[in-house]
Amino acid sequence: MRSKAEQTTKYIIETVAPLFNKKGYAATSMSDITKATGLTKGAIYGNFKNKEALAIEAFNKNISDLLMKISLHQKQGNSPLQRLFLITDFYRTYYQYSKELGGCPILNIGVDSKNQDTALLERVRHVIEKTQNNIAKIVDSGKEAGEIKTSVNSILFSRRLYRKIQGAIFMAYTMDDPSYLEDAMDELDLLIEKDLKI
Repeated sequence: MRSKAEQTTKYIIETVAPLFNKKGYAATSMSDITKATGLTKGAIYGNFKNKEALAIEAFNKNISDLLMKISLHQKQGNSPLQRLFLITDFYRTYYQYSKELGGCPILNIGVDSKNQDTALLERVRHVIEKTQNNIAKIVDSGKEAGEIKTSVNSILFSRRLYRKIQGAIFMAYTMDDPSYLEDAMDELDLLIEKDLKI
């Protein structure tokens, strides 16, 4: 069972995660945080070293929830190739899911933290690299299983896939039109069929 301090920390993170994601690190003030949580500035700083430490934990929470959702979706697949198609399948409906978070945390926090050059930016970069590496591992597994061409450069393909996904997310949000994501996922499915599948 969590202690009262642990419960308070969890409550703060869960409450401010959508706030940081929607407004950005720089635009989210301590006043915004205290108003959202109903706690004093002292109570916030009693649980977190500074605003950046809280922002990192809020980002971690959003990313953890997102990666768990993707992972559960991929478990429907019985093979590496199916799991790649399930990535694109997940992102077809990502617009609606991420709107509940206040937008895509990787896109929102990545752009915002780039302008601040903080430890938060390093955290976003780490998540992007980890995601790309995980996609590359799926491609490698597909090669070993005889489903994917051995000539495919796994990391270059994973970067290409992820770049197209993030670009489509940007367009969907900027134009307020989820069809950008739907169309891009159709294109990626064709790419997987054409460039990867044996």
